Amino acid sequence: MRTGILTMSLATAVIILLPYACAIGEPNETNRFLTLRDYLGYAESHNAGLKSSYQQWQMAIEQVPQAKTLPDPQVNYGYYTRQSDMQMRQMAGVMQEFPWFGKIDARAEAAVKEAAAAQQKYQANRLALFKEVKERFYEFAYLAGAIDIAKENLELMRHFEEVAQTKHMTAEASHPDVIRAQVEIAKMEDVLRGLEQLRQPTVSRLTTALTLPADTNLPWPKTEEFNAVELDYERLVSILRQKNPELAGLNFEAMAAGSKITLAEKNFYPDIGVGVEWTQFDKSGGNSGQDSVALVFQMNLPLWRDSYSAGERQAQAQKASIEQQKIETENVLLTKASQAHYEYRDSIRKIRLYQDTLIPKGRELLQASEAAYRQGTIDFLSLIDAQRTLLDYHLSLQRAIADNQQKLAELETLAGTELDLR
Repeated sequence: MRTGILTMSLATAVIILLPYACAIGEPNETNRFLTLRDYLGYAESHNAGLKSSYQQWQMAIEQVPQAKTLPDPQVNYGYYTRQSDMQMRQMAGVMQEFPWFGKIDARAEAAVKEAAAAQQKYQANRLALFKEVKERFYEFAYLAGAIDIAKENLELMRHFEEVAQTKHMTAEASHPDVIRAQVEIAKMEDVLRGLEQLRQPTVSRLTTALTLPADTNLPWPKTEEFNAVELDYERLVSILRQKNPELAGLNFEAMAAGSKITLAEKNFYPDIGVGVEWTQFDKSGGNSGQDSVALVFQMNLPLWRDSYSAGERQAQAQKASIEQQKIETENVLLTKASQAHYEYRDSIRKIRLYQDTLIPKGRELLQASEAAYRQGTIDFLSLIDAQRTLLDYHLSLQRAIADNQQKLAELETLAGTELDLR
């Protein structure tokens, strides 16, 4: 009996859809995408936005050696076009400026922390990209499951049409039953066509995140058994506070701002220059004077103290602003985590409800309804209603699985790391 098609396929354990093969472009590229991690690895290597974020991180790293370096030495040279009584012909000198004690250290420390903050921004963008890929991938997986279910229900409805035809030929059922079955078949075929036409835009959203051509054809993903596991909220919050890259980046920015405050305080002290100056004397005309060499010291005079005070206040305001931004960001992240955690747990509840109760009962109802229809104790509409109910349960189960994995991807983005739920 064709009811076996639906029973065998939909009685399996709850599944999560993951790809094991992906035909991209030429045939020799089909092994590039075998698992979800292959998708993520490809996106990490090719996404233009993530590459830009990586280069910004590298830019910040290159600021560190620049911040540690002394100012370039200054070289001066003079030639006397008109000699004085001392008969000096030319002079040359070199001067090296040394910032006040602690200025270079403070500047370098600020650059190091800003580079660390840029790294955290890169990590945040990377996690956001992974979340986008996972969400679109699981939507693609849901579509694959929905199409399979629609095909199996279409076969089941054709089986019911044959049952109605048989009963009509034996005068056990009226002709309207056959018409109702044909109407349901037409409706199911239309649903299936709609789902199949949804494949291309769904794939396009996935290929966009992968930075692949929009017309790239991805095969349907394969399936893997899925076991829902609870995630402790307190543990999630603890991980979020420790590893979330947005919070970590703001921590480093606050440290950099603290170093800038120290640097601003050092501006009240002069920078010192040390150099050597050589002067050549004309030795012609019986002049036997020796060339002179002088040690030269110089320093700037930090007179405009109002400007330095304003710079210090600016640095203090920047640090205070970052600290308040960190508080606001943490509150927003915790709110998102709370909502995502609720929806994650709610999806698990739904999965268990459909898996353990509704689908088994719906299957029993459908089998009993078919038997009762064959015996003439219920009408054809009751049989169709039982079939629609079971279809809705299976689609809802697939939706709950996709929602569960999408929410897990969101939680991992908020936590800043993959969550080991075992």
